[in-house]
Amino acid sequence: VFVNGPNVANIQSIGDRCFSEGLYQAAKTLFTNINNNSKLALCHIHLEEYREAVAAATKANNVSTWKHVCFACLRSEEFRLASTCGLEVIKYPDHVDEIVSYYSDLGYFTQVVSLFEQGIGLEDAHIGIFTELGVLYTKHVPEKVMEHCKVFFTKLNVSKVVRACERARLFSSAVYLYMQNKEHDSAVKIMMERAPAWDNDLFLDSIVKVRNAEIMYKAVGYYLTMHPTLFTRLMEVLEENIDHSRVVSQLRRTGDWALQLAQPYLKSVQKFNLSPVNEALNELHVEDEDYEALRKSIDGFNNFNMIALASKLSTHELLEFRRISAYVYRCNKKYSQSIELSKNDRMWKDCIDTANESQDGEIIEGLLRFFCETSEKECFCAALYTCYSHVSPDVALELGWINGYHNFVMPFLINTFRHTHERLKKLEDRTAPPTEEEAAQDSIAQTYGNLGGFGGTLMLENGGGGIPMPTQVPGPGGAGIDMSSFGVPQQPQMAGPGVPGMMPNGGMPQQMMPQM
Repeated sequence: VFVNGPNVANIQSIGDRCFSEGLYQAAKTLFTNINNNSKLALCHIHLEEYREAVAAATKANNVSTWKHVCFACLRSEEFRLASTCGLEVIKYPDHVDEIVSYYSDLGYFTQVVSLFEQGIGLEDAHIGIFTELGVLYTKHVPEKVMEHCKVFFTKLNVSKVVRACERARLFSSAVYLYMQNKEHDSAVKIMMERAPAWDNDLFLDSIVKVRNAEIMYKAVGYYLTMHPTLFTRLMEVLEENIDHSRVVSQLRRTGDWALQLAQPYLKSVQKFNLSPVNEALNELHVEDEDYEALRKSIDGFNNFNMIALASKLSTHELLEFRRISAYVYRCNKKYSQSIELSKNDRMWKDCIDTANESQDGEIIEGLLRFFCETSEKECFCAALYTCYSHVSPDVALELGWINGYHNFVMPFLINTFRHTHERLKKLEDRTAPPTEEEAAQDSIAQTYGNLGGFGGTLMLENGGGGIPMPTQVPGPGGAGIDMSSFGVPQQPQMAGPGVPGMMPNGGMPQQMMPQM
C-alpha cells in the first residue's frame, strides 16, 4: 500500500538493495511499481517463477535479460521457455557462440540443435544461425549435414562449415562445399587423400577446373595406383589440358605395366604427333608383335627417332619387323642399308623398289650385278623393268651379254628402242622445213609488215590525217593530177584563201608549184 500510494521514496535504490539482500519478493513488488522489467525478470528467476520471468523479459526486450532468463530456464530444465528466450538471443550474431557453449556445457545437445532449427525459420535469421546449425549437425546429427549444405549453401559461412566437416571426417560434405565454392583444387585434394570422399564423376568434373596444373599430374598417379581401370576415362577428360610428353615420362617411371595400361590413351593423343608419344606407342607395338599397327603408326606419324627404331628392328627375330626396319631406312634415304637388309632376307621386291626410289645409278647397277651373281634371272628382268628410267642401256646390254640373259634383257632393249624412236620422231617433226602453204602465209605476213614504209601507220587507222589524196588541177596542157602533196603530211590552215605565202589545200605555195 505504501508503495502504491503517493511517496517521494527512491524506489529503484530500495529495490536494488532488497535484491542484493535476497528480498526478492519485496524487490519484485518495487520493480513492478516502477516497470523495471529487466530487474523484475531477475527477481522472478530467483523466485523460480520462470513463466513470469519470460513475460518480464518480453517487456524488457533486451538481449542481456533474454540471456539471463534463458540460462536460468536451462538450469531448471525448462527447455520450452529456454527455447523461447534463446530464439531472441540468437538474433544477435555476437551472442550465438555463447548460447551454443552454454547448452553444450550442460550437455543439452539435442535442445541446442532444436533451437537453431527453429531459428532458421525466423524472419531476421542471419548467416550465423545457418552456419552454426551446420556445425552442430556435423557434431551431433551427421546424417543431416549434406542436406543442410545443399539447401542452405548460399547462407553458409563455407569455410567454417568445411572445417567442421573435416574435423568430423565428413569428407563427402566437405567436397560438395568446396566444389560449390569454386575451390576445385581443395576438393580434388580431399578426394585423393580420403578414399571415402572419392567419387569418379565429381572428380572428373573438378579436375579440369583446378588452377594448379600440378594437381592434374598427381591425379594421373592417383588413378594409376588406386583406379587403374578408370585411367583411360581420366585421360580423355584431361586430353586438352595436360602435357602429354610429361605424362609419358611419368608412365615410364611408374613401370612398363603403366604404358600397357595407357595404350588406348596413347593412341587417342597420337594425332598430336608428339615424339615421346610416338616412341612409346611404337615400343608397345613391338612388344605386342603387332607389325601392322607399327607400320601404320610409322606411316602416319613420323616425329620420332627413326634411325634408332630401324637399328633396333634390324635384328628382330620376326621377318616383318626386319622388313619394317628396311622400310624405315628407306624413308630416311639410307638406301644402301635398306637394300642390304632386304638382301639378307631375300626380299627381292623390297630391294628393287628401294633402288628405284633412290634414283641412284650406282645403287641400281650394284643391285643388277648382285642379281647376276646370284643367278636371279627373273629379279634381274624385274629390276630392269622397274628401274628403266635410271638404267644405262650399255650396262643392261653388257650384263645381259656376259651372263647370257638375252631373253631377260630383251624387254628392256625393246622398250629402249621404242623410247628412242619416239624421241627422234619428235625431234624430226620439230626441225622439218616448212611446207608451201606455210611459206605462202609467211610471205603474206611479211608483205603486210613492210607497209610500215609509209610512216608505219595506215590512213584508215590515222583518221585521214597522214597522206592526203592527190587532187586534179588544170595545167598548161589541160587537165592533170596534182601530186605535190602526195606523201607530205597535211599542215593546219592558218589563214583563209588569198593570203600570200600560205599553202592552199595542204600543198606547196603556188609560186613553187611545178608546171605540168
